[in-house]
Formats: sequence, C-alpha cells, structure tokens
Amino acid sequence: MDKVLKSISFIFHPLLMPIFGVIFYFSKSPRYIPIEVIYAKLVSLFILTVILPILLYFLLKTIGKANSIYLKSTKERIIPLMLNFAVTLVIIKQILTPSQVVELYFFFVGILVSTLACLILAILKFKASIHMIAVSGLLMFFIALSIHFSININGTLAFMAIIIGAVATSRLHLKAHNYKELAIGFFLGVIPQLILVNYWL
Repeated sequence: MDKVLKSISFIFHPLLMPIFGVIFYFSKSPRYIPIEVIYAKLVSLFILTVILPILLYFLLKTIGKANSIYLKSTKERIIPLMLNFAVTLVIIKQILTPSQVVELYFFFVGILVSTLACLILAILKFKASIHMIAVSGLLMFFIALSIHFSININGTLAFMAIIIGAVATSRLHLKAHNYKELAIGFFLGVIPQLILVNYWL
C-alpha cells in the first residue's frame, strides 16, 4: 500500500496535469483543428510544462536552492513557483492565445492565478498542496468542458473525483500535508477555474 500511495503522487504529479487537460480538450473538442496544429501545441506545451520545469529543478538542486523534488519547505517552493508563473505567462502570451483556443487560454489563466496564490501563501510560510491545486483545477475544467460542448463525460468526472481522493490520501500518508493544506489547495485549484468559466462558457 505504501508503494501504491507513493506512485499516485508521481503519476498525478502537478507537472502532468496541464498537458492532461490539453490532451483531453483536443480529444473532445467538436471544432475542426488541423492535426499539425494540435501536434505543435502538444509538443510546445510538453516542453514548457514538463521538460523545462524538470531541467530547472535540477539546476536549482545543483546550486543548492532545492533539496528534493518534494519541495518540503515553503522557502524551497518560492523560486520554482516563480519560474512556473513565468512559464505559464509565456504560454498564454505566445502559444494559447484567446483568438486560437479560448478554452485552453482561460484554463492556463486559471493555472496562472492558482500559481500566484500558491506563491503568495508560500511567501507567507503556508504550504498549500500543489497536487490538490492541479487535480482539482483539472476537474473543474473538465466539468466546464462537459457543459460547454454538451458532452457526457460522467465516467471521466467520477474517475477524477476518485483521483482527487487518492491524491489527498497519498499526500496525508506521506505526511507531505495536513487536512488544512489539502483543503486550501483544493479551493485554490477550483475557484480560479470556476470564476474564469464566465469568460468562455
């Protein structure tokens, strides 16, 4: 059970949630989008949201600004969150403009707001769960898409609800967070996406 709970934290790592959301969007969107455009967006986003953060982490570890990939202290979180904020800003300015893919644009604006809120809390020495921010934000985006495109994805939504419970259990088991940090993380993920729905739904 210990290995299973640890694996859940890796499989549903916050770095992977944005690209999962983008893949899901392209698989469900009824709009015609050239396959070349889809591949270009996916490759660009994978590099910026997964590969680049990993490389930056190893850089921070090398210069002594990060002790482990878990970023256990609020102090360790500040620079990675600032870098993630900057990367997300580049994405919404250069890759996912509102004139191209408005739903994904606001999905990443929501991620930007959640990241900023998490950064402010880290500066104030509060460690909100980034795992919960990521999975709950993704769930809210899926709910909005199901309404926007009038599609039945109840199975996916049920699966996401189970995943949120599993992630919360995993983070508690690993003693990475307490209940308050998980709850704050959940709302930091949901609320920005919920508010921004008004601009595209």
